[in-house]
Formats: sequence, C-alpha cells, structure tokens
Amino acid sequence: MPTPLQEHTSLVTSQLALLRQLEWRVRHAVENVLSGEYRSAFRGRGMEFDQVVKYTYGDDIRDIDWNVTARLGEPYRKKFIEEREVTLLLVFEDSVSLQFGSGAQSKREALLELAGLLMMLGAVNRDRVGFLHASPEGYYLREPVRGRGQIMHAAAQLLGKPAPTLENQESKIENSSIPWRLLAHAAPRHSIMIWLGDFPPRIEPEGWSVLSRRYQTMGFRVDDPWERELPDTRIFTAYDPVSGRLVNLNGASSAQRAAHAEWVAQRDASFRALFPNRLSRLTVRTDEPRLESLVRFFQARMASGRR
Repeated sequence: MPTPLQEHTSLVTSQLALLRQLEWRVRHAVENVLSGEYRSAFRGRGMEFDQVVKYTYGDDIRDIDWNVTARLGEPYRKKFIEEREVTLLLVFEDSVSLQFGSGAQSKREALLELAGLLMMLGAVNRDRVGFLHASPEGYYLREPVRGRGQIMHAAAQLLGKPAPTLENQESKIENSSIPWRLLAHAAPRHSIMIWLGDFPPRIEPEGWSVLSRRYQTMGFRVDDPWERELPDTRIFTAYDPVSGRLVNLNGASSAQRAAHAEWVAQRDASFRALFPNRLSRLTVRTDEPRLESLVRFFQARMASGRR
C-alpha cells in the first residue's frame, strides 16, 4: 500500500505531466496566434503617467480624467506607461456546485483546466503568478512566484487540491471562505486578479470596491450546457451536488423552464454587476475548448486597446 508521501508525489507528477501538455498548447497559441501581443491584452495598469487621450468604449472608467473631461466637454482618460512585469493572482472559489456536470467533464474540471492555462500563460510570458484556493473547508494562499519551474509547481498544487466534500452542504452554500481582506495585500498594486468560480446570484462581497481599485479584476466562469438551457426530454434525472441527492426534472414543464430562465437572468446580472466591463469577464461552456476561448478573449481585448 502506498504511503501518503508516495501518493502525494504521484499526484504532483501526474499534474505536472498535464501541465506540460497545456504549456505546449499555450506556447503555440502565444507565438502563432496572439503574435506576441499578449501583454497588450492582459497586462497590469502601469503606475507612471504618460498622457491624456480620448476615452473610447471599453476603456477602464477608473482612468477618466474628470478635470480634462469637464474642460473639453467630452470624456478623456489618463494613459499610463505599462510596467514590464505583470503579476497574476488567481482566486479559485471551489464551491460544491462546481461538481455538477451533464457531460464528460464537471464544471470544476473545466475551470481547473482554465486556471492551469492562465498560469501557463504567465509562465510562458515570464510573469509572476500566484493563487488563492478557497473552499468551504478553508483557504490556501500561494504567493506570486516567477520562473517556469516555480509556476509549474504552483499550478500543480492548485490542480491537485481536493474538491469540497458533499456532506452537510446546507451549511456550506453561503460560505465561500474567500479571505477578502487578505487578498488586498496578497499582490502588488495594479496586479491582475482573476476570480474563477461559479458566481451564483448573491450580494457583492464586502471590500470588493477596494479590491477593484487596487487590482485590475476579471471574472472567469464555466457553465454546463444544462445551465444555459434545460434538455428537451420530458423527464430527466440529475445529481444535485448542493443538496447531495438525485432530482427528477420535467424538462417540458413551463413552470420549471420559467424558474430556470429567471435563475439564469439573476446569475448573469450578478456576474455583470461584479465585472461591468464586458471585456473583464469570460464565460466558457464545459463542451467548448478552453484555450480557444481564452485566445478569443485576448484578441477582443487587443482589438479594444487598438481603438
């Protein structure tokens, strides 16, 4: 029987093998698809002021120069000289609802892959990368590190984190255990903070406005196809990880479809409220390729920066 240390070593080895596959795909995307423009799409806000330019749709409203705007009668924003080093801080909110999956992958598996791709992007581009893993059982913070080897091991740590247990879920639904005050000092000012989670309808976390001013914040979410639209079959069975039981749903019921549509609308509205800029939030389905979705996300940000 393997010892706990042997099991841990085997898990880290398997995660590193997966990450090397992701790294090859990411490197190919950066060199051949994004054409080296990664930093223009995914960089921190520079601290050194450069000039004032006209505000265009999609620019960060926090950069608006209100004095110049009032004087000229149209919006202008401050432009900053970009810092050479970018720090990425990933916040992975590991809720039990992520364990749902109607297809080959659960939402948690797909979201972890997305997190791994982001960390590999940082490694390929010589950024500093750290993460905070938060679940109902507690949290773990890995401070930002630099260098391919250290980032690879940090990513292996995140991908190897156990999923939250499914017992006593009623007490865990509202408890995400994200230490928001700790996050305010977890990375340098103007870093990029990416919150990966399920984003159920809920009120804004306390201190979110402070974090949004300190960091460039983005939200990444993975949806199951059944979350966007219920199946057409009349009756189907699904496992609900939140309640911890199998549930039978009548897919043709107008009442259930109306309730589902209302939940989708509330969830999307809550997501938009946290990340008002459409280029600061990304939603990927479990049946969609994650890397291609990231590339499209970066290309849209690059196109916005060129306008």
